[in-house]
Amino acid sequence: MATQRLLFFLLLSSLTLLAQSRSNTNHVFSPCADGKVQRSDGFTFGIVFAPRTSFFTNSSVQLSPCDKRLSLSSANSQLAVFRPKVDEISLLTINTSNFFPDSYGGYMVAFAGRKYAARSLPAFVANGTFIVTSFTLVHEFKKGRLENLYWKRDGCASCSGNSNFVCLNGQDCAIRTNNCKNRGGNVDCSLGIQLTFSGTDKHESVFNSWYEVKNLRQYSLYGLYSNLRSSLTDQYNKFF
Repeated sequence: MATQRLLFFLLLSSLTLLAQSRSNTNHVFSPCADGKVQRSDGFTFGIVFAPRTSFFTNSSVQLSPCDKRLSLSSANSQLAVFRPKVDEISLLTINTSNFFPDSYGGYMVAFAGRKYAARSLPAFVANGTFIVTSFTLVHEFKKGRLENLYWKRDGCASCSGNSNFVCLNGQDCAIRTNNCKNRGGNVDCSLGIQLTFSGTDKHESVFNSWYEVKNLRQYSLYGLYSNLRSSLTDQYNKFF
C-alpha cells in the first residue's frame, strides 16, 4: 500500500509539473532578452550588485546592466538571476553568510530586457557600517511588456521606534553591520526582497499583487517568512 501511495504521489507531481510548464507562455529565460507575459508565466530578471557609479556612463546617464558600455562583467560586481511567477507575491532571499554586499560596492540594480531595457534606480544595500535587509520591488508592465522597475520604500515606518534599527536618509531601515552573524554578531542579515507586479499582461488583464501588498503594509512579509522558517526548524529539531 505504501508503494502504491508513493507511485500515486510521483505521478501526481509529474502531472503538476507538466501542467505548470504548459501554462507558461514565456520562453525567454535570459534577463537580457525581451518578451511578453501573461498571468502565472515565469519571468526572468536579474539583480546586479556593484558600486553606484558602475551603473552610469559619463557620470550622469544610467544604463541597463545588459548594456556592454557599462563593462560590469569586468568590474567588481555580482549577478543574481530570478524567475518568479507573474502577479504572485514572492519573497526572494539572498543569503549573506558568504556574500558581503559591501564587498561589491554596496548598491544593487534590478533589470530585465534589452531593447525595452527596464532597470531600477540603484538601491543602497550595505557599507562597512550599515546594511539594509528588507526591500520591496515592483515590476510595472504594460500589455505584457516590462516598462519599469522601482523600489517601493515605506519611509522607515516598519522600524519606527525600534532601537535595533537605524533610519537611513528617512527611507531605509538599516541594521548595524557588526550585528550580523558573519561580522561577529548574531543577527541573520540575509536580504529579503518582496516582489510584486502592477499594470497589465499581454491580454490586458490587470495585475493585482501590488494592490494586495499595499493592503498588507502593516505586516512584514519577510518577518512572516522568518517566523515560518523558525517554526519549521523548531519542528524538525524535535525529531533530530
